[in-house]
Amino acid sequence: MLKFIPYVFKSLWRHRARTLLTVSGTAVALLVFCFIGAVQQGMLALTSGDDAGRTLIVFQENRFCPQSSRLPQDYESTIAKLPGVQDVVPVKVFTNNCRASLDAIVFQGVQPEKLKAWRDIDLQSGNWSAFSGQDDAALVGIDVATRRGLSVGDKFTIGDVSVVVQGVFKSPAAAENNLIFTQLDFLQRARGANDVGTVTMLEVHLNDTADPEALAKQIDQEFHAGPVGTTTRTKGMFQADTLADLAELIGFVHWLGYACVGLVLSLVATTTVMSVQDRIKEHAVLQTLGLRPLRVFSLVMTESLLLSTLGGILGVAGSVLLLSSAGMSVAAEGVTIAFEPSLSLAMQGLVVAVAVGVLAGLAPGWHASRTEIVPALRHA
Repeated sequence: MLKFIPYVFKSLWRHRARTLLTVSGTAVALLVFCFIGAVQQGMLALTSGDDAGRTLIVFQENRFCPQSSRLPQDYESTIAKLPGVQDVVPVKVFTNNCRASLDAIVFQGVQPEKLKAWRDIDLQSGNWSAFSGQDDAALVGIDVATRRGLSVGDKFTIGDVSVVVQGVFKSPAAAENNLIFTQLDFLQRARGANDVGTVTMLEVHLNDTADPEALAKQIDQEFHAGPVGTTTRTKGMFQADTLADLAELIGFVHWLGYACVGLVLSLVATTTVMSVQDRIKEHAVLQTLGLRPLRVFSLVMTESLLLSTLGGILGVAGSVLLLSSAGMSVAAEGVTIAFEPSLSLAMQGLVVAVAVGVLAGLAPGWHASRTEIVPALRHA
């Protein structure tokens, strides 16, 4: 079969405009398919994993946007005494937009020692001492730095919050690459306010023996009669609830991904059918020269597979380059979904392209292999 590959390429190049249009259309459809897959993976990453199930988020009761949640910081000491609690991290959150946005900037104020202990971040530039020793210092996620063109030493202002970039970091958790970390007391005093003693939420890290659901109920009961009521959920559940509206939209967009696969199937199948119709007499000549029907079927299948696979490779490569360089994300109420490429997503795109190529070539290949020689040779 390999000796016929040059023949297949010549057949495709004979109608180069049609071939290029088919490959480019397939590439665009697969790019959209991979982009949608990246959004779904970003959503899944927020709501699954050990951290999502073993960390509790304590938020003010009946509050949603981070700006509206104001918990007393001294709740930290009470929660830390509960059995099963390993540590409590007070977090102050500020965002420039609480609604869904493709360019939301989310600040998290955290004590430097807690940040270093509970965030798996790798500094790409800058250093910890400069961050911890300067009141208005910030560590910027690599996706935000890329999107905004920030580097160490730059001053960055959003609303009434102005910080000096003292480090750019990268995290294995893609969503955190869209965060900006500052010192807790700085963010409490920012925007001309004096919120010292209050935080947006408390992150409760549990040991291996703790029951997250039981402990969440215990925390809420502890502060039920207190100055501020709380709602405590696991981190995964908190993020899922926060992004509930976006999750519905992402679920709907999921069908768009299937539509892209259908588009590729239709496009490649149509092109292959047209190619077979153009070469009815040629296939008859090949059979006259001794090619068996199965070989003719294989030639058509190879042509269809090449069209789909070439388009798939271009589409997958384009999506990886776009997602890697743009650092795109969508955020709502201070929670960020990162659009990140992955090897599994790229492989999924290529598998879809190959599968579509096979399916698209079945009917035209069968038709070409069943062509009767004499009527085909009389074909105009």
